[in-house]
Amino acid sequence: MALSLTQEYFQIPLVTRTYTTACVLTTAAVQLQVISPFQLYFNPDLIISRYQIWRLITSFFFFGSLGFGFLFNIIFLLQLLGLFANIFFLGQAFITMLVYVWSKRNPLIRMNFFGLLTFQAPLLPWVLMGCSLLLGNPVTADVLGIGVGHLYYFLEDVFPNQPGGRKLLTTPDLLRVMFDPPDLLQEEQQEEDLQHNEEQGS
Repeated sequence: MALSLTQEYFQIPLVTRTYTTACVLTTAAVQLQVISPFQLYFNPDLIISRYQIWRLITSFFFFGSLGFGFLFNIIFLLQLLGLFANIFFLGQAFITMLVYVWSKRNPLIRMNFFGLLTFQAPLLPWVLMGCSLLLGNPVTADVLGIGVGHLYYFLEDVFPNQPGGRKLLTTPDLLRVMFDPPDLLQEEQQEEDLQHNEEQGS
């Protein structure tokens, strides 16, 4: 029975397991009067003036006194966080996309992978995906990142340089006004005006 509970505990995803354990230990420590709930609650004045930084996180760990309400909260927490274990986050795909675009724009750079493998930069995303595969990780994010990276590279670097091709991807004006320096905006406007005048002249 004890072995079964231990196995069940370690089958819970790491983040869920860590957070639930912190909640149980914090609530038990308060119940046993090892610490006071007044040491845990969120108080901006104490965080700023007394540097009690722990209050930024400890207020999330205390659920009140032990009892049926606490048990209900923990069960609900396990079920809710368990849902997030299967959610597909796109951080890895975004990194793979950036690596793919960089590698296509720097085809002559030679890469050395842990001193074991030497290859040209365009193979880097594929090598990283192969490593994920060897480690038993899902490669869905890598495949998605490579696909989006290839599409971006084609539309940004390849298609505009083809006969009859043009630039399809443009930065929205609002973002350019917000983030580009004013002198860069003036230069871009002058280039656009010059190009427009040349098109009208021809």
